[in-house]
Amino acid sequence: MGIGELDREAHVPEVTGAAAAPRTLAEALRARGDEGLAALLRARPDLLSPVPNDLTQLATRAGTRGSVVRAIERLDRFALQTAEALAVAPDPAPYPVLLALLTGDDGDPEIEAALPGALALLREQALVWGEDERLKLVRTAREILAPSAQHPSPTGLGPTVAEATSGMSPGRVQEIIAAAGLPATHDPVSAVAALTGLFTDRDRMGALLDSASPEALGVLDRLVWGPPYGEVSANPAPPVRWLRDRGLLLPVSARTMVLPREVALHLRGGRAHRAPEPLPPELGVLREYRPQVVDSAAAGQAHVTLATVEELLKSWDRGGPPVLRAGGLAVRDLKRTAAALDVTEETAAFWLELCYGAGLLASDGEADERYAPTPAYDHWLDLPPAERWALLVAPWLTATRTPGLVGGQDTKGRTLAALGPDLDRAPAPEVRHRVLELLATLPPGAAADPETLFARLRWERPLRGAAAAQAGDGKPGEDKPGDGRPDGRPVGATDLRSRLARWTLAEAELLGLTGRGALSGPARALLNLPLAEAASPADHGGGVEPSVAAGRAATLLAPLLPEAVDHVLLQADLTAVAPGPLRRPLADALAVLADVESKGGATVYRFTPGSVRRALDAGQTASDLHEFLKAHSRTPVPQPLAYLIDDVARRHGHLRVGAASAYVRCDDDAVLGEILADRRSAALGLRRIAPTVLAAQTDPASLLDGLRSMGYAPAAESAEGDVLITRTDAYRTPARTAPVPVPDGPPAPDTTLLGAAVRAIRAGDRAATAVRKEPAAAPAAAGALPRTSAAETLATVQAAAMTGSAVWIGYVNAEGAASQRVIAPVRVEGGFVTGYDHTADEVRTYPLHRITGVAELADEQV
Repeated sequence: MGIGELDREAHVPEVTGAAAAPRTLAEALRARGDEGLAALLRARPDLLSPVPNDLTQLATRAGTRGSVVRAIERLDRFALQTAEALAVAPDPAPYPVLLALLTGDDGDPEIEAALPGALALLREQALVWGEDERLKLVRTAREILAPSAQHPSPTGLGPTVAEATSGMSPGRVQEIIAAAGLPATHDPVSAVAALTGLFTDRDRMGALLDSASPEALGVLDRLVWGPPYGEVSANPAPPVRWLRDRGLLLPVSARTMVLPREVALHLRGGRAHRAPEPLPPELGVLREYRPQVVDSAAAGQAHVTLATVEELLKSWDRGGPPVLRAGGLAVRDLKRTAAALDVTEETAAFWLELCYGAGLLASDGEADERYAPTPAYDHWLDLPPAERWALLVAPWLTATRTPGLVGGQDTKGRTLAALGPDLDRAPAPEVRHRVLELLATLPPGAAADPETLFARLRWERPLRGAAAAQAGDGKPGEDKPGDGRPDGRPVGATDLRSRLARWTLAEAELLGLTGRGALSGPARALLNLPLAEAASPADHGGGVEPSVAAGRAATLLAPLLPEAVDHVLLQADLTAVAPGPLRRPLADALAVLADVESKGGATVYRFTPGSVRRALDAGQTASDLHEFLKAHSRTPVPQPLAYLIDDVARRHGHLRVGAASAYVRCDDDAVLGEILADRRSAALGLRRIAPTVLAAQTDPASLLDGLRSMGYAPAAESAEGDVLITRTDAYRTPARTAPVPVPDGPPAPDTTLLGAAVRAIRAGDRAATAVRKEPAAAPAAAGALPRTSAAETLATVQAAAMTGSAVWIGYVNAEGAASQRVIAPVRVEGGFVTGYDHTADEVRTYPLHRITGVAELADEQV
């Protein structure tokens, strides 16, 4: 559609009466109240960028192809089927004709009840306008949804008889009407009308088909539900010739025939769709549990979430894996992370993305870029467990990054890496919210049947997932027959929207938002949904701020989480059992002194010579370790553990390593002789430079590691000869912000913006439609700016300022943008006119040299 056509559709003739039926989309919008305009802008926020000058511009913008496609992709299945039916109906279509296309000859009470709502939705979004007697689909939407040879309609219908015979010779048309038993006419238009009348007359059409052979009827059966096109040979079979001669099949090329729309509708019993779906599929209940069981299971998983995030980031305390040149984590590093967490690679990618999305993990930005925890992680660790959980799940709800894509390929065939680019999918937040909201519609404790959940999502957005899948997510799905996009391409059965829903269910279970597949109480609070046990309206979460909702969720979760303990149980086999989550200082100290052997409800730690030496390197003494264990153990310190600590402490620091390149010194020259005699020391390049000193050709850190691998317990020393204590300070990135979600189109406008936009559009429309006096010598064309000389402009605005009347002006701003305005001048001086601008609804000052012209209003209209 060209610009001129859009202008003609949006042009608004003058309305002579309040009850006059709208003749254009702009006129229909003008008849709406402010609430109706706000509803349109809320449903289609792309129309607000920038705010239209008037209703004519709003109507023009609402008819552009990009905006119409976005609106169509957000329709539910029945609203889309209604629009598709209007696209194959006469233009304009009376309401009974539309109803007949959806219900067929037999009628359908469910469709009859649902159609007004679907039509109201299409009207609200300015895809349909007009009274029930003259329903009109916006021209661009009709072009998108109407059937054509290039883009078949999802209805499976073909062109009308008039469209299919538009290029046919008059003689051939006369042959068809003669074979069909119609009276001859020399007027091609009346001949086509007669053939159309035959095909739409149920009685005469039934009689014609009764004379067809079973083979001919079989050909029609294969085409009736689409696609309506079929190939034929140069010498078609008799059944096909019989159908062709009577116009039941019409040629579109030398080898292709099409089933006319009127014939298909007769064979279908008047229905445009094989299976209209006026009602959304019901959610099935897979299993039911007591709500307390669900909340307990969810809380247990929430505790696992916190423990997993802590374990992951603690393992990267000294700096994590390097960042790939193209961004993201290498596959081998993802495998190592998965092995360390004892999870699959897909689950490891989810935990990494969760930390990244919450701002707890980022790259350090150095030359040799590596991943590491951020300073926000230290603050997060200091919070109560329930608040830490809320700070993880709240960003997950709004994140557009999609961990499920990790391991797939982008549109260029490159593997998508965890923490890397190209993982953002704009529909993800909407799908997550909708999945959880649907779970909340079930009774408390009920787990939904996933397949019915996915069917419901496909009904609500039948085209949305296909549009996202076409963007390229690396995991294309199979084609599903019977559905289609606005451009005719099939919808994938495993489209991105369906896979986002599957990932949402799995991730919600991992995070503890659901327990055994049912939505938990804290999750309801986080989503601003009413709680099952709410006692008053104040206990309902609807309408509260996200931060308040997160706080309510944390409050509900806190009593369900296991309480942290301040003790362990030491055992004779050099292990310690933590009977629950340990308090922060105890957990940090024990992590230095012992290694985690197993996790679960009770964590098992094992003491080894290496772990004890690690504690000594951190500045602890043997007596400190004995006191620590005695203070925090509910069982006596086992003798083997006490001996282990004393033995390692006795040998710790006996050797001293410093920098020469590096050196080793020891008061016992026999020990140095042992080291030199050991073949394993050859790689260290040691040589004796004094009875108690060995020099090395390697750096101190490598020398320390080498001697420890040989079974010694050396200690590092400073240049002054003091023992260096290895601090447990962690490496942190500079301050980083969490990744910003990629919006799915323009953001939804708030109430304040909607109100201001509606007022501005109304004011601009009053200015654009105000009746004014045109100069007799040079009348302005419709929509053109007024043109007057500088002297005429000055005289007119001065007169308006003296009389207090309003005038219509054309104005060009500093950027060269032209606009029409209605102003009431109050002061004219110094080359400027100051007045009340009815278009902007405020007092403004305009340079006179930027006013292209001025005209008086015929009547006071503002």
